[in-house]
This record gives sequence, structure tokens and C-alpha cells, in this order.
Amino acid sequence: MKSLTLILAFVAITVADKIPDFIVPGQCPQVDTEGLWRQQQPNHAKYGGVWYQHAITNNPYQPNVKCNRIQYDFDGHGFTAKTNGITAEGNLLRHNGKIYPNPLGVPVLSIDYEGMFASPYTVLDTDYENYSCIYSCIDYNHNYYSDFAFIFTRSPSLSDQHLRSCQKAFTDINVDISRFSRTEQGSSCPYDALKNL
Repeated sequence: MKSLTLILAFVAITVADKIPDFIVPGQCPQVDTEGLWRQQQPNHAKYGGVWYQHAITNNPYQPNVKCNRIQYDFDGHGFTAKTNGITAEGNLLRHNGKIYPNPLGVPVLSIDYEGMFASPYTVLDTDYENYSCIYSCIDYNHNYYSDFAFIFTRSPSLSDQHLRSCQKAFTDINVDISRFSRTEQGSSCPYDALKNL
């Protein structure tokens, strides 16, 4: 039902000749989701815990612009997700969601946050202890697509070595790494307050 709603919304936008700038001509890149799923699904419990957003591509659905701290709690099937950060207006904000295996049997996780539609959540690469390279792409009838990408870290900083791992994961599927913007993290972030939201 959600996918039908998404397609109808896209058609309405197209008819109104107001295609958002994050919907572009073309198709989603080919990603070996089956291979990634076989490798990662047995390790989902290790993926749980705290992550920090290191970088992101343009994403109008991301309300927080800095200090993003993400908590994933694994329940044996999927994750409850809590993203805490600071909005462009300077307010602390908690955003709740969940991550779960795709209900249609596609070998990929789905992410579903409040006020958003469910989207693919593909971990292109992770070592579970330092970094995670996340990609989400939705194809609209093989004519247009929208994609969003994230680099997560287990601490507010990221080593050059781990950053290069994510850069390679994205360039391997032809995602332009110049699209990423760094997320402000570090000593200016009120992590204790964010944690307790």
C-alpha cells in the first residue's frame, strides 16, 4: 500500500510539473543485495548500538542537521531506531523509526521513520565496530529514481582509512562522493542531552 501511495504521489508531482530535485532521470545502480544480505543477516545483532552520522547526501527527510546520534536496538528480527540531533533552527529533536527485513522478501532491510515512507536500507559495507556505508534508492518505473546515502561511525570522528572504505563502496556503484556533506559532530554537540531525549 505504501509503495502504491508513493507512486501516486510521484505521478501527481510529475503532472504538476514540480518534480523535486532529488528525483532524477535514470535508474538505481545495480547492487548485489543478495550477497550483502547473506553476509550481513547473521550479523544483524552486531549492527545494533550507537552510531553517529558522519556524512549525508542531500536529504529533505532528515530533520536534524548536526550532532546526529542514532540508537539501533535489535529485537531478534529488526531494529527500533532513535535518531537524536539538532535541527537547523537549533532545537534538539528525537526522530523515531524502525528497521526490518523487507516484507516482500526482497533481500534488503527497510527503514521506516515517523512522517516518512518506508525505504530500502542497504548496508554497502561495514565492519560493525567503526563504520557503516548506507544506501537507499527507489526506482520509479525505470525512468526516474531518488537515492540517499549516509556514512555512520561508532564514535563522533572517523579515521581516513574507514572513510576511504565508504568512499570505495559508493564509487563502486557509481555514487558521486562529492554529493556528501559532512555532519557536524564533536565537542560542540550536547551528546548527554541528546541521549536522554
